[in-house]
Amino acid sequence: MLQHTKQRYCNLSIALHWLTLLLIMTVYCLMEFRDIFPRGSAGRELMKEGHFMTGLLILAIVVIRLLVRFGNPTPRIVPESSALMNKLARLAHLTLYCFLILTPLLGWLTLSASGKSVPLFGFEFPTLMAQNDGLKGTIKEFHETLANIGYALIFLHVSAALYHHHVLRDNTLTNMLPKRHRL
Repeated sequence: MLQHTKQRYCNLSIALHWLTLLLIMTVYCLMEFRDIFPRGSAGRELMKEGHFMTGLLILAIVVIRLLVRFGNPTPRIVPESSALMNKLARLAHLTLYCFLILTPLLGWLTLSASGKSVPLFGFEFPTLMAQNDGLKGTIKEFHETLANIGYALIFLHVSAALYHHHVLRDNTLTNMLPKRHRL
């Protein structure tokens, strides 16, 4: 099912939403735990390469999510939210999508400025710019800063979903949950 209904997101949107969460958790874990391996070791390099590939997967999935989103109306929230809540929700989603696009792009640019191609399961994505050691550090700093801001964005997103579900008692969260199948 690729079309949202008035009551729920389509199965593809729901699956991509939760897959995005899983990949975000993976990309953060790969970087946070890379230090269990010494610098220059095969284990550390594998963690870094996994981080790069997962970041590219997130970028690809977000593009698909946006195509599905723009082709479908957003399901209604019941009971209806206030105009202010709707504006805040649009701003929050825009911010999240910017984060999900800019962070991997900045990572890709960091590798490009380092003169490295980006690996993706045996394939190599082209560099986005010529090697530039002077710019590499600046781009990497933006990438890391945005990644750190990501923790707060994720916390706010989860908090808002729980607020909608437990305080406002609307269907915002259940619109994005997989359907329960009865046995």
